[in-house]
Amino acid sequence: MFAKTTSRIAIAAAAGMLLAAPAVAQSRTNLQIAGSSTVLPFASIVAEEFGQAFPEFDTPVVASGGSSGGLRQFCAGVGAETIDIANASRPIKTSEIEACAAAGVTDIREIRIGYDGIVFASSADGAEFALEPRFVYQAIAANLPEGMAQPTMWSDIDPSLPEQRIVMAIPASNHGTREVFEEKVIFPGCEAVMGEDTDHEVCGELRQDNVTEIAGDYTETLARLAADTDTMGVFGLSFYEQNTDTLRVATMEGVTPSLETVASGEYPVSRPLFFYVKGEHIGVIPGIEEYVQFFMSDMMTGMGGRLEEAGLIPAPDAERAEVLENFTNGVSVAQ
Repeated sequence: MFAKTTSRIAIAAAAGMLLAAPAVAQSRTNLQIAGSSTVLPFASIVAEEFGQAFPEFDTPVVASGGSSGGLRQFCAGVGAETIDIANASRPIKTSEIEACAAAGVTDIREIRIGYDGIVFASSADGAEFALEPRFVYQAIAANLPEGMAQPTMWSDIDPSLPEQRIVMAIPASNHGTREVFEEKVIFPGCEAVMGEDTDHEVCGELRQDNVTEIAGDYTETLARLAADTDTMGVFGLSFYEQNTDTLRVATMEGVTPSLETVASGEYPVSRPLFFYVKGEHIGVIPGIEEYVQFFMSDMMTGMGGRLEEAGLIPAPDAERAEVLENFTNGVSVAQ
């Protein structure tokens, strides 16, 4: 295992902000990376280790900003003033691929690094929750069937739920976590409560009195829970695993989220994690190919690797090998 050298990595704390880059591509000697707050801790570990293992390259600069924010920067164009890699907790959208192409970014190489689960967690001292998508939708939806009152307490929704105020802290729209939250929980819950033909725009309208949208990272959500112990927050599984002393996780459809249940697909609210490489920068900004190979190595993303220790759910070896083969062969999602 390579030694960690935290002092060698510069992590931009302000969401979406990077250190100023030179205007000429050849004059920049470090990788610049931004995006998903879920992928951020994994990318930060790899960047630390990469800087130690490859002293010929400057340590990459890693920033947050959310999946959408990172991909927006990624698609801004080609050149040293733009980032090289965008971290994402969801696949890149067709509209983003089109925006990239309009700015001259047509070689977009997808690296699927492993898996994460989205969890619902509240204060460790609080009650236990056994959630279902329909319960969550009914708790925070602005639109409910005629005659169904908006609940104040979780127990108003179902007697099996605790007699506790409904207060939720959810990711804002700049986070990939929000999209997975909607697709895996809100939309199925809406169909169960409102009917299968309900428009997703109707489903996606949430109450303003008991929902706080968090634009920052998970530490901000954690602070909300500390300030109001009735609050339930939406987190990545890896963040929860690092904070089990302060958080109690809810089950979803009877399944407790864990590395095992997410990897097996048993836990219903899980997702793959990615980063996207700007192919136009390969061979211009030094260290990109080496960084990708190092990130996807057994010691980083394999079973028992450094990132599994940090909460990443590893992909099968064959899947990781295919990802690396596609990267080496120049396969682009824009093709």
